[in-house]
Amino acid sequence: MSLNGVKQLARQQMTHRHHRPHALLTSSPFALPSSVSTISARLLFTRSITPILGHAYQYHPPPPRSPLTTASTMTTTTSADHPLNLDAIFKQKKALRSKVRRDLKSMDPTLRSKEDDAVQNLVLEAPWFKSCQKLCAYISCSALREVDTSKLLAQILNYSSKDDYLQMGKTLYVPRVEDKNSHMRMLKISSMDDLIANSMNILEPAPMDSEGKEREDVMLADHPVDLLLLPGLAFDKSGRRLGRGGGYYDAFLTRYQGLVKERKWKQPFLVALSYSVQIMDEGVVPVTPNDVFVDALVSPSGVIPISAAAKARCQ
Repeated sequence: MSLNGVKQLARQQMTHRHHRPHALLTSSPFALPSSVSTISARLLFTRSITPILGHAYQYHPPPPRSPLTTASTMTTTTSADHPLNLDAIFKQKKALRSKVRRDLKSMDPTLRSKEDDAVQNLVLEAPWFKSCQKLCAYISCSALREVDTSKLLAQILNYSSKDDYLQMGKTLYVPRVEDKNSHMRMLKISSMDDLIANSMNILEPAPMDSEGKEREDVMLADHPVDLLLLPGLAFDKSGRRLGRGGGYYDAFLTRYQGLVKERKWKQPFLVALSYSVQIMDEGVVPVTPNDVFVDALVSPSGVIPISAAAKARCQ
């Protein structure tokens, strides 16, 4: 075909479809016409016009989807054309928090007590708990209807049980809220007597120990923790965690994971403790890019491994 013939054909195609050649030739392969003759004509047109219009007008398939865009991250994927709608996500979080709070409030006290015991016993018997040497754990608050951790803390801090050899040597850090700007520290304690009630009547460690020395901050420790036991309002089976809206745990976890990466330590095992009414189906909990996923859930009915690390540990 001559140069003039190709140019005339290009003008006819542009006039007929009201598109620039680039838009025509780079359309998605999933939108190709169903007519075989039309497809053949388009391929012939592409081959004939490419040498004249240049390589930029060749067909290029769309790039493959990033392996990071999984079922657990698709709702937070952003682009220039589809910015993340944070307002909508925050509204979804607020609605889910309200629902779960109602469900927790309506739980029968006897059932709650049974689930508290079941969750704590599962943790105490888990190999990943028995083998850990250093851990962070939350101090449960009954007013917040969190899964009880008093039995766990007693086992860690008191060496009076017949299985005390399994507990000896564990170093425990517990949370202390420093301000209203999502700043929380994890400080080392050696006894329940190290705890005092804050303005919200929640137990937390005093900043100084009985000897007047500053308590060890896990961010300043020489060694990493193996395990973090986390609270929350709702969780789903893809590892999403919904907190109470303060952002304290997500902020702390982000800082600590960054420190671990910088020092080339092994990342800690993140385990959330949950009542049965707090566990949702996979992908239900709304998240933003700042939310940290957990590795596993411990429910009254058993341990739910989520991450590859959790599945390997729970085999």
